[in-house]
Order: sequence, then C-alpha cells, then structure tokens
Amino acid sequence: MSRIGKLPVNLPAGVTVEVAADNTVSVKGPLGTLSQKVDSDIKVEVGTHTDVHTGKEVPAVLVTRPTNQPRHRSLHGLYRALINNMVVGVSKGYEIKQELVGVGYKAEVKGQVLEMSLGYSHDTHFLLPKEVTATAVTEKKGNPIVTFKSIDKQLIGQVAAKLRSLRKPEPYKGKGIKFVGEQIRRKAGKSAGAK
Repeated sequence: MSRIGKLPVNLPAGVTVEVAADNTVSVKGPLGTLSQKVDSDIKVEVGTHTDVHTGKEVPAVLVTRPTNQPRHRSLHGLYRALINNMVVGVSKGYEIKQELVGVGYKAEVKGQVLEMSLGYSHDTHFLLPKEVTATAVTEKKGNPIVTFKSIDKQLIGQVAAKLRSLRKPEPYKGKGIKFVGEQIRRKAGKSAGAK
C-alpha cells in the first residue's frame, strides 16, 4: 500500500467533507470552501477511525484504490495528499513569506495589486488572484517582506514562484526575491587585483 495513501485524513472541529456522485470532494471549514475532482477509480469515503494518541474515534476521510496497477498506486497517494492540503487550508490556512533583497527595492499592496520597485527602470505591478491576500512590511534598515495568505496551497505556491521569477536571486551579491530563510548559493566573484 501507498504509505501516504493509506493514512486517514483527520477532520478538525468545524471541518466537513462531502463526496458528490461525480467523485468531487468538497471540503468546508471556518476559512472557506475548496473542492477537488478525484479520479473515478479512487474511492473516497468519510468515516471514523481510532486516533493513535487518544484512543478515541475521530471523523476522518479514507482514500482507497481498487488495484495495485502503477497508475492506481500513483493516484492513491496524490489524492490523499490533495485532500489533506484542502483540510489544512480551510482550517488553518497557508502562509508564505518572501524577502526583497536589494538597494531601493520596495513593495506596496494596493487592493489585489502588488506594486514593487525591483531595480528596473519601471515599477513592476503584480496582480494577485482573489483567493490570495498579501501584505508588505518594510522595517527600518531591513528588506521589504511580502506575506501571502490563502487557503489553497497549490495556488499560493504558484503565486510565490511567479513573484520569485520576476527577479531571481543572483549568486554574487544575493540581490533579488527570495523566500524567508532560503539559503542562496553564493559565488566568490573575480579576485580583486589579480596579477
């Protein structure tokens, strides 16, 4: 069995899951609602299972596959992970922080548009999807930090990757857009005054 796929997805308080006739899984929670179409071969059911830590019966989503074909095996773990991401998203939400490293780099959020100065001759305007909210904070003598929040893990990851691609960190001075805590591989550059 898939080590990920066979694990039940525990449902926190306030989160409900519904499986439609066309195998669309809808997850509703305090932060919103998400849905995902699941392959017709993969069976998703809402039931209960015994929690290892407390020994009590807790509501959970169970994902099963019909056979051990390679296709079914790969889909098994995938859909279990996607459902788990949806449950975490509607109950806790996701957050990604990115740092703008460079002289004169600025960031400002106006509605769903992120306005930035990234060292180009013009300002960069970045339109955010309505499911993603952003805040930009610049502390004194610190780099601007942009924080994205969303209930959709896939979408927030794509937005963060797209923003980073606007100005990837370069290896000599480390200027560019990087994730907070990300280590940039640095190069030494030319030796000064080589004879």
